[in-house]
Amino acid sequence: MEHLSVLKKDVQKYLNLKGGEIVVDATLGLGGHAEDILKSIGKSGRLIAFEQDERNLDEAKKRLEDYKKQIDYIHDNFRHLKSRITGRRKSVSTKEAQIDAILFDLGLSSPHVDDASRGFSFSKEGPLDMRFDPHGELTAEIVVNTYSEEELTKIFFEYGEEKMSRKAAREICSRRNDKKFSTTTEFGEFLETILPRKRSGRASKTHPATKIFQALRIEVNDELNVLKETLEQSAEILKVGGRVVIISYHSLEDRIVKKFFKSLEKPPATEEQSLYQTHGDPIVKKLTKKPVIPTDQEIEENPRSRSAKLRAYEKLREI
Repeated sequence: MEHLSVLKKDVQKYLNLKGGEIVVDATLGLGGHAEDILKSIGKSGRLIAFEQDERNLDEAKKRLEDYKKQIDYIHDNFRHLKSRITGRRKSVSTKEAQIDAILFDLGLSSPHVDDASRGFSFSKEGPLDMRFDPHGELTAEIVVNTYSEEELTKIFFEYGEEKMSRKAAREICSRRNDKKFSTTTEFGEFLETILPRKRSGRASKTHPATKIFQALRIEVNDELNVLKETLEQSAEILKVGGRVVIISYHSLEDRIVKKFFKSLEKPPATEEQSLYQTHGDPIVKKLTKKPVIPTDQEIEENPRSRSAKLRAYEKLREI
């Protein structure tokens, strides 16, 4: 499937970019959003692009060849956002290195799903891998075949929101005693035999392996902890008046985003402020009253966009 950037017009609307600005694309992928950003900031602007997948990075560089003099490519996980931004120039403080806008387009890129060798899809045979960075040490195969029943139960329940997490973990541990799991289709088919499609009296349209695969992917890439760490960093390096746009694809990510920025909308009061009000002056303001979601037309053109939710915030003062 061709890679299509999700919520393209809405991303540009809420980033509200101007010529000459410095922008971070924390999730470069194949460069779709980055190309739009570069057009908006003009030749005097600068893009700092993070991408931990080397193959995606190479493809994005080809797409953005005409803009190469304006781009700082950073082959790294965006959990190192602050240190890599402040480290671009020697002896630069966080304040001096501040950014005009930041984009996070979380989740999988199309090559991750389409390339069976990456091990993200249970519909295509490949190794149980699921690493965003192929050089990472932890794989889904290691998790499935070595984690304890208690650990698997916790992961499936917390990261996959799988109600039958305990049963799944128990059956997996029993099966692997005879034969270890090694491929995506083998594991997906096994889950289909132990987890019913019909729940609460209704047949689910979702494959029984979907939530378990999501949970494994999150565990392998430490996605939720990375997101929490990076949101804190983004609030620090963003200029006053700067904007951050986040597209999430499942409730766990969206919940983290909402909770973090809500704490900045109503931060704890200083001792002096507490005499007059219940919280301190807001650090950010919400630009999207409700999350922006794809139109029916976009979902029809790009089914992978169906679960996307976009939230945007503007920084009002320093932390």
